Amino acid sequence: MVRDGRGGTFWLETSHGRHEGQMSGTMTESGTAGIYITDARLKLHSSPTTIDEHLRRPFHHTASSDPSYALKATRTPKMTNSIMNSSMPLPYSSSQVAFGYPEGYSLLDLVPDDVKPLIHPHWSNFPPVNPMWHYLLAGIFIILGILSFFGNGMVMYLFSCKKNLRSPANMFVVNLAFSDFMMMVTQFPIYVVNCFEGGYWTLGAFVCQVYAFTGSVFGLTSLLTLAAIGYDRYCVIVRAFDGGHISSGKAFIMILFCWGYAIAVSIWPFFGWNAYIPEGILTSCSFDYISRDWGTRSFGIFLFVMCYVLPLLLIIFVYSQIVSAIRAHERALREQAKKMNVQNLRSNADQNKQSAEVRIAKVAVGNVFLWLLTWTPYAVVVMLGLFGDQNKLTPLVSALPGLIAKTASVYNPIMFAISHPRFRLALMEVWPWFCIHEEKDDDTKSTKTEDGETK
Repeated sequence: MVRDGRGGTFWLETSHGRHEGQMSGTMTESGTAGIYITDARLKLHSSPTTIDEHLRRPFHHTASSDPSYALKATRTPKMTNSIMNSSMPLPYSSSQVAFGYPEGYSLLDLVPDDVKPLIHPHWSNFPPVNPMWHYLLAGIFIILGILSFFGNGMVMYLFSCKKNLRSPANMFVVNLAFSDFMMMVTQFPIYVVNCFEGGYWTLGAFVCQVYAFTGSVFGLTSLLTLAAIGYDRYCVIVRAFDGGHISSGKAFIMILFCWGYAIAVSIWPFFGWNAYIPEGILTSCSFDYISRDWGTRSFGIFLFVMCYVLPLLLIIFVYSQIVSAIRAHERALREQAKKMNVQNLRSNADQNKQSAEVRIAKVAVGNVFLWLLTWTPYAVVVMLGLFGDQNKLTPLVSALPGLIAKTASVYNPIMFAISHPRFRLALMEVWPWFCIHEEKDDDTKSTKTEDGETK
């Protein structure tokens, strides 16, 4: 059945020939079996009767079960408003099917009317993705959400009930766990709902903006907290003899700075500098990195520099200094050992302490490497959207980096907390059935810092 562009005229092709007529009614979709047209009437010019019985039959993806007729349809720009504004697809033949959608169907046709003004026209150039992607991504997000919930929740609980964990350094770890925890709490339920509710944004414009804002705040806070952890390690290892240790008060101020920085960067779209819009396969929202106007580009550059380049430079600096300090220390010890003809000058206590610091530094460097793998794809997508070839920016290309970035909320508690000796000891004491074995040494015993706090 094809619209010929003249008024409401359609034609029906059957084995008995071609019949022209007028069509009216509504269209609905029933599961994956095919498309049903209900309450529809095709008034044939050659006959005073209607053939709605034919039109009520489902049209399967392979071919019609009745070979005596074949219904065909194509979209045209001049379709009537009742059909154009409908969220339901047109009837289709087997040659026109793309994952259950007719030829010419785009991502924009899936979303509710109140969300359409938010969507950039770029996404109307792409057909809906295979529905299996929505189920796959939803399944991955559910796994990430569960792991993040229990992993970060465990870190926060241990910090609250074990006084020996309440050191300035661990304040950063707990802040990281809290921001990662809130990231998944605010993101993964909504994302999963959208995936299972049709594969598009279903919750309206306001929720879209809240979703994007909270994701930005919690994500940037985690990113900046990682940089703060690196700086803390730098003070402990490199500036150990310069009084560079961070007190609880300084740690608290640095944590407040991370949150304030993230909020200050994320709030601008509410005041007209950029905007929060659906992205990728339209199951999530983020800031606009598609538009090419100066306002959008300037915000993208601002975000890229302030939230990717600067933290990256800080992290590279502090960890390069840490590695250099450790290598210089080991080199000096070897030279002294040769002069004095001894194997090792360090006492067991010093050796244990240095080994713990080296282990912490290695864990931190490994986490930074994972951070690069996590956030670099998203930074590349943003720069590609603002300055590169947007034809390469397909819905899946845009959606996957955001999902990869959220995996940080799963491995952060493992890298920075659960792998740390003190957290492992606390975990062994609180939940012995975890089968974690950690021997107590001088580094894991409670000591007093200069300001009298338990460390």
